[in-house]
Amino acid sequence: MKINNKEVKIESFDIFTYRRIRRAIGYLGISLPILLVGFSLISFFQTQIQPSISDYYYTNLREIFTGTLSAVGLFLIRYKGHGNTSVWKNDNLLTNIAGIMAIGVALVPTNPADFSQKIYTFIPSTKIWLGWLHYSFAGVFFLILALLAINVFTIGQTDETRTPKSILNENNIYKFCGYIILASLILVPISEKFKLFTYSTLVFETIALFAFGFAWLIKGRALGDTGKIGQKLYQENNAVDTEKILEE
Repeated sequence: MKINNKEVKIESFDIFTYRRIRRAIGYLGISLPILLVGFSLISFFQTQIQPSISDYYYTNLREIFTGTLSAVGLFLIRYKGHGNTSVWKNDNLLTNIAGIMAIGVALVPTNPADFSQKIYTFIPSTKIWLGWLHYSFAGVFFLILALLAINVFTIGQTDETRTPKSILNENNIYKFCGYIILASLILVPISEKFKLFTYSTLVFETIALFAFGFAWLIKGRALGDTGKIGQKLYQENNAVDTEKILEE
């Protein structure tokens, strides 16, 4: 296959488009807790650090919470993978469900301390079960994110026989991030019940979002894939200047 062949250019554009979408999802996931907590530390915004990320819905930082989650949801819905006959490995199905759950988390908030605030929500009702619906959306969202990292992102190297593999191999990173998400998902309700430490729920939610975002950034090759990074993470030695390929 020739470097300046038109077919190669189209394929390269497709690859870069998918990687940009993956990176966008990753950056959004990591930036959400950073922005919310960061603005909470600035007195101008007059918002205290909240017990959980969901609680920011009832602050003046609501738009960051709902906007970021909605963006993540839309990117996930629009993301098209290779598909798979197995439901548990079908990236198209799983990302669509995760995207819908993310938008559900954004639009159906948790129950506030003052239920009168519920009249300003997307569904203006004070029904308690709507708060539980929020947690259901969030639980399914994180569960699918973990499933994607552990079950789907690792498919590409299932039959990889080249050795040696670095401990920083991408599959190890995906699995680590997936298990971190699962552990955080379990620890969130435990922290809510037993109040493990100050802001424990916020901390575990942040860890889960960081793990989610980092997995998507690695999948999107945000750190690059040339030289030692390419060899350690992806077992590749990409020495070709792709920018030159696209310019030709």
